Amino acid sequence: MKERITLGVVALARTTFDYKAAKELYSNILKDLKGLENVDLAAIEDQIIEVEDAKKAARELAAAQIDGLVVISSTFHLGHLVLELDKVLHKPILLWGLPELPYNGGKIRLNSVCGVNLNSSNLYKSGIKNYHVCVGSEIDSDWVDAIRISAAFNKTNLGVLGYRAKGFFNLGVYDLNVYSDLGILLNHYELSQVWEYKVDEEEIEQRKKQVLETFDVKELNEFQINKVAELTAKLGRFMKDNSLTALAVRCWPEFAGEFGISPCAAMSILQSEHNILSCEGDIEGALSMIAHRAVGGETPYLFDFSQVDFEENTALLWHCGVAPCNLWDGVCTRSLSTYFAGGKGVTADFVLKNGDFSVVRLDSDRTTYRVFLASGSVIPMKKELRGTYMKARFTKPVDEMLRIVTENGIAHHASVVYGDFLKPFRIFAKIKGWQVIE
Repeated sequence: MKERITLGVVALARTTFDYKAAKELYSNILKDLKGLENVDLAAIEDQIIEVEDAKKAARELAAAQIDGLVVISSTFHLGHLVLELDKVLHKPILLWGLPELPYNGGKIRLNSVCGVNLNSSNLYKSGIKNYHVCVGSEIDSDWVDAIRISAAFNKTNLGVLGYRAKGFFNLGVYDLNVYSDLGILLNHYELSQVWEYKVDEEEIEQRKKQVLETFDVKELNEFQINKVAELTAKLGRFMKDNSLTALAVRCWPEFAGEFGISPCAAMSILQSEHNILSCEGDIEGALSMIAHRAVGGETPYLFDFSQVDFEENTALLWHCGVAPCNLWDGVCTRSLSTYFAGGKGVTADFVLKNGDFSVVRLDSDRTTYRVFLASGSVIPMKKELRGTYMKARFTKPVDEMLRIVTENGIAHHASVVYGDFLKPFRIFAKIKGWQVIE
């Protein structure tokens, strides 16, 4: 399900053009916009013609706490109007131009595209570059989805359990950089806060039943099965009680040594229930998964760009056993094993399902953010390895993908979902002024 947002909508006009026909077009557009998935409209019903109209509309939209502003040039109009709106709202803007109506007596009736050109020039030369342009009879749904990403971050309550994994310096962040760029304050918790969290025995028993029904556990002993059930219950309850959007977990080395198992299997189960958990304390990995979910990607999976086969032109998108268990291919045996951490791993083992996929990584380069994007298709394979994985063929040659990742220093984790979700991220990056790497 896509992130719910509120869009402000205005139509700018000038009476020297066919503003009456434009008003009818605007009424029909509002009817269409009401059908957008998980979008609430804060629409100014009357056309904005004079500067005072714009000032009044800005106050009304500010009270509605909109996430983005749709500015329709229903006809050509005064250049003041969009600036008066932005002066108050400071939200990402869609400059929407309408197709020209048939000429009437040789006179251009709307001149809408010229209005878009005027607005874009005024905004750009004012240093305001968070706008996007579309021309047509329908709204740009990719821009709407880009606004969902921003809205999701505005609502995010992100927890960090422990710290990043030992030696993974590239996953570290500067907390106040995350705040300044995304408005997110990180909440830090100690590992022991989860280990010692109180949950009902009945809930642990329900989780144990779930573990036994979901996985082949013949490699596990009773202690390990009980620990998986206990941790699943504790992690799930901890996230719920603290209203966490996502949790970045330092999953090794302390978990296996001090709690008794690694958290991979528990995280696999919880992620299949639409919880977002990132392994190895990867905060930006969690942010990438939050963004994927905001645009409609289901159960994001954080993977390592693990192996490449140049002859076959494929890569293995693998991790040690934490992928959401609902992404199982339905063919292989979905099992738990203890190959990791000296027999205390308790990781999920299965091949992921087939389909087309999209990859995103929100990745910091010191104090600057950029977005890494990729796409491809899953190549069916047999279960030959421990962990959770898919064999992938990217839309670009795998040697080119490896070059892009390594030359740009992209972190070794990225979020993958099934489906095509690249365009909203390109627009989101433009709104934020971030570099796109793909």
